[in-house]
Amino acid sequence: MSSIKIEGHAEAVPFSNGTLTLNIPIKIKRRSGCKKITLPNGEMGTAQLPLKPTSMQLALARGYRWRTMLESGEVITIRELATRERVDSSYVSKMINLTLLPPWTIAAILDDTLPDDAILFDMAVDPPLVWG
Repeated sequence: MSSIKIEGHAEAVPFSNGTLTLNIPIKIKRRSGCKKITLPNGEMGTAQLPLKPTSMQLALARGYRWRTMLESGEVITIRELATRERVDSSYVSKMINLTLLPPWTIAAILDDTLPDDAILFDMAVDPPLVWG
């Protein structure tokens, strides 16, 4: 847990070009991976808890990571990658296929706005060949 304590008073610094810089002393505390801000009057800001990633988001991230490992030469084959990750090579292939989805589908996965009938393995096994 880390915290930053800044002491002092708020001040406004005008510049000759008409801009104004406002300095406000704040306190930042790290709690559960979130930051909370305490204003000089003691008022606390509300923290938003980080959202837990969905299984689709995790699968997409895994696919991109594995594809990068292959492209960089860190691993030579999908079989080598699967052995290193202790999963089946067909699973690795399916997750890498997710990286071939259209950008709007990837955005929907990341925004968690896919329709309820969208199934991970349907998209992974047979990604669309044409985006249009």
